Amino acid sequence: MSARARRPLALAAAVATAAALGATALATVGASTAAAAEVPLSGYELTWGIKQSYRTYVTGFAAGTFTPADGATQAADNGAFTFVDGTGTYDSTAHTLDLGFKGSLSIVSKAHGFDISLSDVKFDSAATEITADVTKNGTTTDDVPLATVTVTRAMTDMATTLTAQAADVLGSASYEGAAGDPLTVVQKTASQSPSPSASTSASPSPSPSTSTSASPSQSASPTPSASSSSSASTSASPSPSGSEAATEGEIAYGTLDWGVKQSFRTYVVDGVAQGKITASDGATQATDNGVFTFPDASGSYDTDAGTLAASFEGEVNFKGHEDNGTYGLDLTLSDLKAELDGGSGELTADVDSLGEKSEDVVLAKLKAKSTELTVTDDVITLDDVTATLTEAGAEAFGGFYPTGTELDPVDLAVAVSEDAELPEGDGESGSGGTGGSSGTSGTTGGTTGGTGTTGSTTGGVSGSLASTGSEVPVGALGVAAAVTVAAGAGVVVAVRRRRTV
Repeated sequence: MSARARRPLALAAAVATAAALGATALATVGASTAAAAEVPLSGYELTWGIKQSYRTYVTGFAAGTFTPADGATQAADNGAFTFVDGTGTYDSTAHTLDLGFKGSLSIVSKAHGFDISLSDVKFDSAATEITADVTKNGTTTDDVPLATVTVTRAMTDMATTLTAQAADVLGSASYEGAAGDPLTVVQKTASQSPSPSASTSASPSPSPSTSTSASPSQSASPTPSASSSSSASTSASPSPSGSEAATEGEIAYGTLDWGVKQSFRTYVVDGVAQGKITASDGATQATDNGVFTFPDASGSYDTDAGTLAASFEGEVNFKGHEDNGTYGLDLTLSDLKAELDGGSGELTADVDSLGEKSEDVVLAKLKAKSTELTVTDDVITLDDVTATLTEAGAEAFGGFYPTGTELDPVDLAVAVSEDAELPEGDGESGSGGTGGSSGTSGTTGGTTGGTGTTGSTTGGVSGSLASTGSEVPVGALGVAAAVTVAAGAGVVVAVRRRRTV
């Protein structure tokens, strides 16, 4: 394993002092300085879903199973995994912690021929990584680094990035560098050892503001949630300018960012479909087969009623499985509309599949983080709106994903005045980014091709049907099975009929 830069985590002064001394350390008069620096920790839990689209792939396409054991559990509806009874040490000098957890996870698919087991999961805040013992093909490798972690003070919902080793374990090189599910590490069972909280600061000594927030009374809390929730609520509060804007009116302009589903994009361009994605009429796609941006929003909003109805320009076409100039997959999405009422709503589009067009198909149910709409600097911004595939959407995509599949999240940014400026999105991740074409590559369309066929970098694609930030390990799919899955039985029949004619 290559050497990794160790990034110390600055903790609040009161917490660090309490951890360094501890009730036990105070009672040990002859303890050395080195011994006092490491304080035992216990009663922790680690929750991590690896990657949502991978879970969907295993239980969907691969017809496989996840089986937690030895104390590990999985959340309902094919959710994240929790490993328990975490124990380890807190280094009060470096302000880092190292924890190991009980529980194992078996991942099996007879259809796609894999049998993987994860155990002895560990979280090291100094190395900023998650490791596990991995058993694959009958061979066990200890302490395999599965993901790097962006460690935070609260240690909840920490961003993760899958490693090259994880890509090997999961069966697809496309997972290397991909965003994994968020990681949460919390203390569930109280002990004499205080529960240290992490910080993004690299300074070994806390800043004055940090010291102030970590008062002695707060350091007695068994979890880090007290201090973290305070800072989170402050940053998430809307700008006062929101109350000064008009409460209802017409949308001046805006954008919708949506990747459809990352695994679908990967399948079309880099998978056995060996196809291409073409965006046009103003729609653009982020670099590296990223998410799509649909521009020129029009419609209306009412912040008092919590309603928004917006239509967007642009279209995107997916082609794949070419046979003598005929495509088994030929799908176009256009005229996207997003409607929200009290935080819930629908995403619709006109769908053209193999020349047969259906208008205003409800592709996904939408669920925003809040039931309210807030205007800030004359812009309504909605990030990470959950999109869940409907029955009509599943049919529109030929059964590629089952009804209820979570697609890429939707990001909306609409201006309520002509002078407003939209926030810029990153336009690069599978989860998308709010913003206009500035967050994408190109402005007027373009083509993303399969291996060796990448077209113009201008423009982009609007995709659908991919779990947030995940790729299907297409190498595990047989060509025949992949054609059936990607195009659906109905699409295959349609191709045959057209050839007959």
